[in-house]
Amino acid sequence: MLADQADHIIGVDTHRDSHSAAILATDTALVLGQTTVRADERGYQELLRYARKHAPDRRVWAVEGTGSYGAGLTAFLHAKGESVVEVDRPKRPAQRNRGKSDQLDAIQAAREALTRKHPAAPRMRGDREALRVLLATREGAMRSKRAAITTLKSLLISAPSQLREPLRGLSTNELINRAARLRTNPTHDNEQRATIIALRSSARRILTLRDEALELEREIQPIIQHLAPQLLTEKGVGAITAAQILNAYSHQGRIRSEAAFAALAGAAPLPASSGQTIRHRLNRGGDRQLNRALHTIVLCRMRDDPTTRAYTQRRKAQGRSTREIKRCLKRYTARHLYRLLQTPQPA
Repeated sequence: MLADQADHIIGVDTHRDSHSAAILATDTALVLGQTTVRADERGYQELLRYARKHAPDRRVWAVEGTGSYGAGLTAFLHAKGESVVEVDRPKRPAQRNRGKSDQLDAIQAAREALTRKHPAAPRMRGDREALRVLLATREGAMRSKRAAITTLKSLLISAPSQLREPLRGLSTNELINRAARLRTNPTHDNEQRATIIALRSSARRILTLRDEALELEREIQPIIQHLAPQLLTEKGVGAITAAQILNAYSHQGRIRSEAAFAALAGAAPLPASSGQTIRHRLNRGGDRQLNRALHTIVLCRMRDDPTTRAYTQRRKAQGRSTREIKRCLKRYTARHLYRLLQTPQPA
């Protein structure tokens, strides 16, 4: 625990324009000082000087939002050799009898870090941060692409019959390509002309977003090859799933065990026994993007990997449902990937 590692803990409540900090003694949890600084390089330096003055001995920073508003402060503290742990923002609103302020949130962040048996280390920047921003941008493009496909198909349902009939029954890709080539002519009335323009615009938007997503995936590929090429040799693991895994894992030493990695992935089994029934169920917590990557890998292996297919048939013969089999496979995959990432790779 942090009480055995440091004499002071500094809780920081981060915001876009300012950061509020509170210094607590780890042995008594008493507040020794509080301050608020601007969220820029000058403010970070001022906050570090304040900490060195009021917490001169061993100290640990408990920072909220190390991947968002606290990212700049976290990078600055790491560069100065400071020890930083990550704490979650409070999920519940403040109680009426306790009040709410940035200073109180900073104190709460420090006390929450003190109570944790295994405080979380912030994720690394550099190549991992490059993966994160590329993944986030690609996910935005894919989300917009799915919305555009829905719009295109909705427009087709109410389109005039002379437009709708030639496009009915086509696959999604054929529909997009045909709609992108639609043209208007002077014989069309206003309804036909407007519908053609709307269908063509939606289809071209889909094609543009598809090209954008492919370009971002091409940028992700060499980063994965540099960071963890062993992931790409695994069955069912592509560039996107490997990037999601690395984004959550970050670096060696951040996650203490394969059980903790499974819990982070939402793949740790939860007991759901009652009476004479002994069973476990899926865990719907954890990092859902990491869980999504495991789910994709498991589906690919259940379809294409002979060993996984044999395991699936054997477990079905034992009376297991498909959902329970997927849960078991996710847990096994999380264990295997964690050990793979923990193994040093030759240069």
